[in-house]
Amino acid sequence: MTGILLVDKPEAMTSAGVIRVLRPVLGRTKVGHLGTLDPFASGLLPLCLGEATKVARYLLLERKEYAGTIRLGVATDTLDHTGAAIERCPVPQLDQATVDAVAVRFTGRQRQVPPMYSALKRGGVPLYKLARRGIQVDRAPRDIDVAALELRLVPPDRLEFALACSKGTYVRVLAADIGRTLGTLAHLERLRRTAVGPFRLNDARTPDLLASLPLGQLPLVPVRAALAGYRAFVLPELDLDRLRRGQQDRLGVLPPPAQAGETALLLDEAGHVAGVVESETARPGWHLVRVLAAGLG
Repeated sequence: MTGILLVDKPEAMTSAGVIRVLRPVLGRTKVGHLGTLDPFASGLLPLCLGEATKVARYLLLERKEYAGTIRLGVATDTLDHTGAAIERCPVPQLDQATVDAVAVRFTGRQRQVPPMYSALKRGGVPLYKLARRGIQVDRAPRDIDVAALELRLVPPDRLEFALACSKGTYVRVLAADIGRTLGTLAHLERLRRTAVGPFRLNDARTPDLLASLPLGQLPLVPVRAALAGYRAFVLPELDLDRLRRGQQDRLGVLPPPAQAGETALLLDEAGHVAGVVESETARPGWHLVRVLAAGLG
């Protein structure tokens, strides 16, 4: 079984919990998820199954979209509603024009400091474990890109939002920063992921519904469709067999890379993804980086 399974994760379930619910129908199929969701969050969780796990990193580069609610006037230690309230502050009189101006301010490329309550590690220890022990460490800011941000004022103390952002953006941090810019405190009250790259929440199904389906009826997105944005080359099966044995000389018949760092797909004659190639600055031409089993991509 190979492809991408689109799951609508419910609130209060971990990403690993989703896989546990599905394991009876998936059997021993290898599973990997494209970016976890915090337990309090809901929404789109794409799962790579089988040979699709080999191309997960090419899908992790994609943009993500969210909808949710920011609660003003209260800060929590986790920056979301699951944490303990650590400070309160009056919410000033706001109007939609002021909120719109703040949305513009937080749109575009920017630097963001990751939260202590995160899975990032320091010395091999996840930061959230240090935070639970009351230990704070410096975190280097990271580059993020907020492609679109809409904020809608819901008096007296909430903002509804729609967000499109790059991988690595912490929405909890964004919520807290927006609160400070508005002259108060804030935390993330609700978060629902609505898109990951080409995948949309409307096409996802709940874990319980998916677990009730026979194995052959799972609605899988083919690897080729998931990677439709990459250039692709068709090779005969004889050449693909040689590549699977580590013989890369046949890559020389492909059109040259358009630029260093380009990624492209190798397809079999049926249109399935058989491999992934990349170009490098230091070495000319294409180089094989992933090989998928015959007829499964």
